[in-house]
Amino acid sequence: MAKCSGKGVTWFNRQSRLVQIILLLIPIVNWVVEVIVRWSTFFQKGGAVRLVICIVVTFLGLIVGWIDCIWVLITKHLFLQ
Repeated sequence: MAKCSGKGVTWFNRQSRLVQIILLLIPIVNWVVEVIVRWSTFFQKGGAVRLVICIVVTFLGLIVGWIDCIWVLITKHLFLQ
């Protein structure tokens, strides 16, 4: 399996909460952010559950992105991260 530094997750988590929310509210941007963050987490940590989440996010990223937007408002991190 290829190694990845997980910079997508680190970059997203370093952003202010407002920037995170804005990134997750914009439809195409939220899909791109979700795909980058989820796949970089999978390549960094691996695991079957993360792989399933990555596949779901790749195809249903807009819906998952809006769920994550609400989740970030409540908990300050992405759902199932």
